[in-house]
Amino acid sequence: MDAQRPETIGIACDHAGPELKAILIADLKTAGFGVLDLGTNGPDSVDYPDFADKLAAAIKKGEVKRGILICGTGIGISIAANRHSHVRAALAHNTTAAKLSRLHNDANVLALGARVIGSEVARDCLKVFLETEFEGGRHQRRIDKMTVS
Repeated sequence: MDAQRPETIGIACDHAGPELKAILIADLKTAGFGVLDLGTNGPDSVDYPDFADKLAAAIKKGEVKRGILICGTGIGISIAANRHSHVRAALAHNTTAAKLSRLHNDANVLALGARVIGSEVARDCLKVFLETEFEGGRHQRRIDKMTVS
C-alpha cells in the first residue's frame, strides 16, 4: 500500500444488501480506506452474479486488492465470485471464520449475508478480515494448489 494513498476496498451487493453495504462503507472510510462502490444501491431485484463479476473485474484490473460482497445469505454471491480464478471469497458468519479466512486461506474477498447476520457481527467480521494478515508457511502450499496459472 502506498504510504500516501490509502488502500481502496471494493464493495458490492445485490438488492438484499444496500443497507449493510452503507454501514460497512462508513466503517471503511472511518478506518481510512478508500472505497470503490460497485452497487447496487436500491431494493429493486438484481442478479448477484453480476455484482460478484464487477468486484472480480476490479481485482483483476488492479483497482482493488480486496473486497466485500453482500447478498441475502452470502452463499450465492460467494459461489459466483469464486468462479474467477483470482478470487478467494470466504463466507463468514462470525469473526473466527473471518480471521481464519485470511490467516489460513489468504481470502481476498469477504462475503456476508445481510439476512442472516446482524450489522454488528458484519462490522466485526469486516474489521477482523482487514486486520488479519495471511500466515503463509504450510498454508501457502494449499493456496498454490488452488491457484490457476
